[in-house]
Amino acid sequence: MKVVIINYGAGNIQSIKFALKRLGVEAILSNNVDEIRNADKVIFPGVGEASSAMKKLRESKLDVVIPTLTQPVLGICLGMQLMCNASEEGNTKGLGIFDTEVVRFSDNVKVPQIGWNTIQNLESPLFKGIRENEYMYLVHSFYAKKSSEMIAESEYDIQYASALQKDNFYGVQFHPEKSSKAGSLILQNFLNL
Repeated sequence: MKVVIINYGAGNIQSIKFALKRLGVEAILSNNVDEIRNADKVIFPGVGEASSAMKKLRESKLDVVIPTLTQPVLGICLGMQLMCNASEEGNTKGLGIFDTEVVRFSDNVKVPQIGWNTIQNLESPLFKGIRENEYMYLVHSFYAKKSSEMIAESEYDIQYASALQKDNFYGVQFHPEKSSKAGSLILQNFLNL
């Protein structure tokens, strides 16, 4: 199985690569359009700030390529947020895959949210074998609003979408590569799609 982690200079890619290696998969880091198109599975990571990350995607024309992919694609953290219509962070237009907006947490809570939080209302093969209220590791100041494409939610001041799915596109706000056994199982489920 050929798994490509999109390498566009805004991702926590080494920890994802190591997590996949523990599952017996040697992933390729690439920003090559043909390599990405020909992969069996694509992981779209993201760490950092939305507008600068989108700028990097545009510079490498990946903003055009990613929405046209037909194999399973998993966006992680900022990767998922960039798959939405828009983000308040840097007033950024996203890829428009998920029909929702990304907004900042209110000042009622400590921002960023760092650490373990639960996921509920799990509705996808991505969560096969994962129990309700399983803990996942998160680091984020912005969140995707709830929408019809939501497949998991979490609560931090408000209920928000901690995972989204549309067709072959999946997105998770949490870091499965840092979420212990449950996170590894989610990555395995993604590889099994």
